Amino acid sequence: MKSILKKWGQLGLVKQIIVGLIIGIILAVTIPGAAKPVVILGTLFVGALKAIAPVLVLFLVMSAIAQHKSGHQTNMKSIIFLYLLGTFLAGLIAVIMSFIFPVSLTLAKGAEGVTAPGGVVEVLKTLLLNVVDNPVKAIYNANYIGILAWGVLLGLALRNAPDTTKTMISNFSDAVSKMVTWVIKFAPLGIMGLVFDSITTNGIESLLGYGKLLAVLLGCMFFVALVVNPIIVFVAIRQNPFPLVFKCLKESGITAFFTRSSAANIPVNMRLCENLGLDKDSYSVSIPLGATINMAGAAVTISVLTLAAVHTLGIHVDIPTAIILSVLSAICACGASGVAGGSLLLIPLACSLFGIPADIAMQVVGVGFIIGVLQDSCETALNSSTDVLFTAAAEFKEWRKEGKKININKAA
Repeated sequence: MKSILKKWGQLGLVKQIIVGLIIGIILAVTIPGAAKPVVILGTLFVGALKAIAPVLVLFLVMSAIAQHKSGHQTNMKSIIFLYLLGTFLAGLIAVIMSFIFPVSLTLAKGAEGVTAPGGVVEVLKTLLLNVVDNPVKAIYNANYIGILAWGVLLGLALRNAPDTTKTMISNFSDAVSKMVTWVIKFAPLGIMGLVFDSITTNGIESLLGYGKLLAVLLGCMFFVALVVNPIIVFVAIRQNPFPLVFKCLKESGITAFFTRSSAANIPVNMRLCENLGLDKDSYSVSIPLGATINMAGAAVTISVLTLAAVHTLGIHVDIPTAIILSVLSAICACGASGVAGGSLLLIPLACSLFGIPADIAMQVVGVGFIIGVLQDSCETALNSSTDVLFTAAAEFKEWRKEGKKININKAA
């Protein structure tokens, strides 16, 4: 048994997750009735991630702000600009691809028990209210906008605290990060339960039935990850961006794909930033911030599913309206983490731009839940890997201005 466990530990997390994925599929196809108890493993894994991730974000941000050295320059303006630019371009690419490859939906139920926001004003109002939410309530409800705001305020308030206090907060931050890595070690079992549950609930046929929709969705995300983002990085650093792009996808994107949580992937991203030699004062804030507002994958999901509904209903869309949709999807995507249900529940808001009734829009959300096993995984992988990519690009840009050598190939 010891030798088996030793060999299992030597596989590496990604290979372990793939094994869990395969076992989950085999159990779901062969003995779904007898293997039904494995569903609890997925439930426990997701529950543990949801429980620890909000606490992690609070302590990371609070510790980073409290220990920031006065007068030390950071790249936050450049990083935020890249986050917003990347999210907008992702929404624009999704709109263009949806025009080139129009998709018709077989509308599905499955979202009857959820409520979508009624308009842009309501989304913005919700975001502002989330900023001033009770901190305990924000952690309980995983309101990352509120957690981020309180983390920043507490960090600023502790800037003049004694070094012993700052050390204690830093130790708490490190301890919570360690706890997240412990939870992620159980990812193979969690993924096995999640895949089993998804297949036995919806069936593989449900995914195959939405093959074209998935192709457009995932195609957009791959295009953003492998074409749009590299162009943005190249403009910033004026070097071959692909070593850095592939490193971020490999070390951040793969784990985010399986955990399906940008917040839970924060320790992975922080470690990657450290390996790249980035400034801790910058990435200790930009990575938690990116997990909240850097949502290129969400912008793709909102745009593609909305235009699929538009095409299904035979509604004509002109170019100005399409551009407005790109902007709207970017705004909605930035607020997705503050809305229960994430990006899918913001689809009715985008659908309202074309006069699509709420009951039909919620059926589109139901389609999103069906394909969520792939859509949400790829969306999270794109979002989380881009957090590191843009953080690194902003700092490497400053290095280039200062004449410092940027050896991405060595880092990769």
